Amino acid sequence: MCYQKVYGYRCAGAAIVPRVGWPGGQGSVRQVTAAEFAARQNEDMSIGVISDTHGVLRPEARDALRGSDLILHAGDVGAAEVLRELKRIAPVVAVRGNVDVEAWARRLQAVEWTEWAGKSFYMVHRIADLDLKPGASGLAAVIYGHSHQASIEWRDGVLYFNPGSAGPRRFSLPVTMGKIEIVDGELRPEIIRLL
Repeated sequence: MCYQKVYGYRCAGAAIVPRVGWPGGQGSVRQVTAAEFAARQNEDMSIGVISDTHGVLRPEARDALRGSDLILHAGDVGAAEVLRELKRIAPVVAVRGNVDVEAWARRLQAVEWTEWAGKSFYMVHRIADLDLKPGASGLAAVIYGHSHQASIEWRDGVLYFNPGSAGPRRFSLPVTMGKIEIVDGELRPEIIRLL
């Protein structure tokens, strides 16, 4: 049994089937057929990864995200307007962070499991809230935020990726986001320093 939700379809258990939509011009999302979606599962992809925006979407982040096929937001969005702006660039999958407590954020889940280009991504704001064994679950990547510290780490064949914070500067940490390119079925992560 499945029911539609804002960023995809939730089915039995906690599995997430990705939202079936790609940019259709003018910042809209056009629905695609199941056949089109299945065909995209084997294509190369560019995924923008952002976190801890805290209500601010910097022009530098917008520019770095252009050309993304998908955007993953690892929580602490801070304002609904951030998600609206991101959706003008590409489809968005987002999780709720600890600062996302207002009414608009209720539609965000604490965790998301989504699959794109044949790769499974598990998203959670705080890595301490990871509630499964990624390698045993067949995940390609765990996407998280919260610490404001960018990190790329491989453990047991699974990518653990924290894009850092793209929002207001905190302490002396750099302002960063990330990209994951999927090329020939391989994940190629990078951290992008914005400031």
